[in-house]
Amino acid sequence: MQYDVITLFPDMIKQHCSHSIVSRGISQGCITVNTINPRDFTQDKHHRVDDTPYGGGAGMVLMCEPFFKAYENIEKKPKTKTLMLTPQGKPLTQKIIKELTKYEQLVLLCGHYEGFDERIREGIDLEEISIGDFVLTGGELGALCLIDATSRLLEGVLGKIESAHEDTFEDNLLEYPQYTRPYDFRGMKVPDVLLSGNHKEIEKWRQEQRILRTKQKRPDLII
Repeated sequence: MQYDVITLFPDMIKQHCSHSIVSRGISQGCITVNTINPRDFTQDKHHRVDDTPYGGGAGMVLMCEPFFKAYENIEKKPKTKTLMLTPQGKPLTQKIIKELTKYEQLVLLCGHYEGFDERIREGIDLEEISIGDFVLTGGELGALCLIDATSRLLEGVLGKIESAHEDTFEDNLLEYPQYTRPYDFRGMKVPDVLLSGNHKEIEKWRQEQRILRTKQKRPDLII
């Protein structure tokens, strides 16, 4: 998977991608993360990418030309999806994340200020994605969430791909409770079934706990 992030703050992307699972995925050649700064495609000495909105109003609006040029400068693969990170977009879910892993390349547009000139939406074939019903300063955090969530489902990124198959939201269920040493901590003990060595019973218990936990915490996920 190749990620191409169009951002005014490339260091935000690079810093995150130098740590943890994403960094390992990059070092093992499973994923590539590139950043493209629209300021590099401006003509004026101040590298201006925003201007005041037509019709008046507070804030600044991101201009068409730098973003179009940044997008057009990216070499596209046969299976490429372009996404705009915006609170107006479709809510990001695990189902969408799994669908996105089928692509070879994801191009991510990160906004700032009062948002994009509407013609960026109209002129680029893209889909809008939101990570929640709230407003962030910019789209970089949303892009990083998307990179993190999709990359961990790719072969070779996690130590064991089976770990991802047992995650929360798989099969619309939350993950079962997890325990490690010590067996007894301040009177709170590990369930005996997990110490039984009976893998069939352990699997049964875990599935029951997934259903119970989902009913208690996220009943809206139960279909």
